[in-house]
Amino acid sequence: MNTIKLPQLPDRKPMRLSISVTPDLHQDLQDYALAYAASYGREVAVADLIPAILSAFLESDRGFRQRRKGTDGP
Repeated sequence: MNTIKLPQLPDRKPMRLSISVTPDLHQDLQDYALAYAASYGREVAVADLIPAILSAFLESDRGFRQRRKGTDGP
């Protein structure tokens, strides 16, 4: 029986994903990392920024969110 209010946390183990990008996109990601460092005063590797960039994109895609509401899973 649960005695605390907080539910069990979901599995948050990172999943590895390998992608290939065009040279132009690679440069854009490098430039974004520089802009991030200039804005927040600390350098972050592109590989560490990509998950946040993808999450922000998906959260901002209204069509995707509306379509997803009609399903039970991703």
